[in-house]
Amino acid sequence: MEKKKFELEYILKVSSRLLYNHVSTPDGLQRWFAYQVERNKDNEYTFVWEQSEQKARVLDHKKNEFIRYQWEDSPDSFFEFRLRPDELTNEMALLITDHAEEDEIGENTDLWDSQVQELKRVLGC
Repeated sequence: MEKKKFELEYILKVSSRLLYNHVSTPDGLQRWFAYQVERNKDNEYTFVWEQSEQKARVLDHKKNEFIRYQWEDSPDSFFEFRLRPDELTNEMALLITDHAEEDEIGENTDLWDSQVQELKRVLGC
């Protein structure tokens, strides 16, 4: 089946620098996204969960603005974290773009909701 792109938005009261650190570095990602995260010299990340492991590489990034990853086993799709500040409220929008089969988008959205709740807890917001 073909994967469809979907986008989610979450509002956090945190600086772009701190949030970018949590979506782009092994230490940051390990605090909320995966049990263990390692990065090699080729900018390839290994994400480890309880019973699984996946590799992804960074396709593109701009410090404190966005980072885009591509799963090794899914070359036709990506997932991206984009940061958008709101100057009036001092809040940060975390925009997540991901891909899933149409019948799995709801389940994946629930998973992202859960993961971002953990991110908010870790960041204290």
